[in-house]
Amino acid sequence: MTEKAHPTIGCCDIDCGLCPRLYTRGPSRCPGCGGEGFSEKHPACGFHSCCFKKRGFEVCAQCPDYPCSRFGRETGERDSFVLHRRVRANQALIKEQGLTAFLTQQERRMVFLQEALANFDDGRCTSYFCIAAALLTPASLEAALQRARAGKDIKVLLQECADKQGQELKLRK
Repeated sequence: MTEKAHPTIGCCDIDCGLCPRLYTRGPSRCPGCGGEGFSEKHPACGFHSCCFKKRGFEVCAQCPDYPCSRFGRETGERDSFVLHRRVRANQALIKEQGLTAFLTQQERRMVFLQEALANFDDGRCTSYFCIAAALLTPASLEAALQRARAGKDIKVLLQECADKQGQELKLRK
């Protein structure tokens, strides 16, 4: 049973819906924050415990105490298996425009990701497409998909978008 109304958004505002572990098959698959089985996979998640279980918020950006000291490590210079670069921007969007605006943007990114995975993944592009979906603007993702449907190489198109937007399509380790 899903706990949160929006498990594709982490309480910490990570884009769970754009994480490669959401699309993994097997035991390392993550159900997203508050998704079915989340508490078994991540029983010690302090963000989920504080934000959702204790205070009843979907995301930390809704909390009057945001930002709290928990966010020092989530927005550092390195990424884990998922991007942390978008956390502050996601929080700012939610704080300034509301959760609905963020969900609308995330849905556009997820539509891109699902089509890219379904139609252009050679079996080795899941993480690359997830990173592109998280970092590039929704409009550029949609334009790249349109050109890819016409036969252009989607990875080349995404790299061109990344270059224009000053983004690096890889995790910072």
